[in-house]
Amino acid sequence: MAVKWERIDNTKVKMEIEVEAPEVDIALARAYREVVKKINLPGFRKGKVPRRVLEARFGPEILYEKAAEIMVPAAYEKAIAEAQLEPITQPEFELVQLKKGEPFLFNVQVEVLPPVELGEYRGVEVEEEKVEITEDKIDKHIEFLREQHARLVAVPEGSVAENGDLVIIDFTGYLDGEPFPEGEAENYSLELGSGTFIPGFEEQLVGAAEGEEREVKVKYPDDYSKKELAGKEALFKVKVKQIKRKELPEFNDDFVKEISECDTVEEFRSFARKRMEESARERARRKLEEDLIRKVADASQVELPRVLVERQLDRIMGEMEQYLRFQGLNLEKYAELTGKSVEELREENKEEAERRTKANLVLDAIIKKEGIDVEESELDDKIAEIAKLYQDKPERVKEVFEKQGRLALLKEEIRMRKVIDLLVNEAKIKTAE
Repeated sequence: MAVKWERIDNTKVKMEIEVEAPEVDIALARAYREVVKKINLPGFRKGKVPRRVLEARFGPEILYEKAAEIMVPAAYEKAIAEAQLEPITQPEFELVQLKKGEPFLFNVQVEVLPPVELGEYRGVEVEEEKVEITEDKIDKHIEFLREQHARLVAVPEGSVAENGDLVIIDFTGYLDGEPFPEGEAENYSLELGSGTFIPGFEEQLVGAAEGEEREVKVKYPDDYSKKELAGKEALFKVKVKQIKRKELPEFNDDFVKEISECDTVEEFRSFARKRMEESARERARRKLEEDLIRKVADASQVELPRVLVERQLDRIMGEMEQYLRFQGLNLEKYAELTGKSVEELREENKEEAERRTKANLVLDAIIKKEGIDVEESELDDKIAEIAKLYQDKPERVKEVFEKQGRLALLKEEIRMRKVIDLLVNEAKIKTAE
């Protein structure tokens, strides 16, 4: 087999592939054996029609088409391997010549991974955040836990609403004296001071008593998600039906026992410090790795294939869709709430998709240059880790991954982890003050 190839550009190649005549004859013989099985002709048993009769009845094209189906994939895969190219799209084939006794010629165009010009990736200077858990941070964490476990209780008679209170209200909104859609609600729960409502609305309810009716004047922000309301002034007639106030639990041994496995306040503070330090170290490590990868990628040169950027963009939008689903939304609804189209949201994430794509290409190039591979023992360790997480047997997890074709992805994940560890181990790390 002979192969000629050239780059049309950095991300696309054209290949001219020639399969020798003897291999064509072998493929034609195989094509006949496969085609004849399906042929019924009067006077012959099924599958026993002679080749010359078959070609005379249906034309030689029936065998040549099948022979091409047999030869093209194998020849293409071999050519790609010999040229050490990595396709990222489906190939486009063009048959040039297929005749008995002659070589089989066909052309291929396909997008491939582009060449990467690596910058310096060893000894890169990077700063690591200092991990320091102060007593003040622990106090704030405890206050957060108290807020989480707070009870809402009715305020004493004669009390007025304060910031932090939850008010139950009915309201009707007016534009130019006329009620407007979506400007009306009953039994609406609003935490004063939360900043979750129209700017200026919550502040005007501070000091209101239960049963009191107030007129609240607001101006919608110019960039408000509902374009028909953006920049407009509105009047709301509001009735405060109920005021509820947070009652925070006392931070004592009983509270600690209720929310954790600790027995005393002192034990819990020690436990909280340890967990907060672990979490802070993980965040610092992630940020260090992200900063390091960004520096290494910025120092390298590569032309980004549009198809890879689009795939990365699809992943980002998928992540966003999944996150929104937990909030009871979808992309279309979120786009509507933000006054944008889904395409505008996609365009906003294009730069991040390009950054991720470049980082992946650069890391992949370092993996190849450093000869980083995955040992079978490393794969087994990762599978055992996953099995422990799901309380399953490693053998069972490996079997499932094999059936689902996920072992290659798992190996890629391990390779990426190893190359990032290499960058970190070789980096010049300075702890931030």
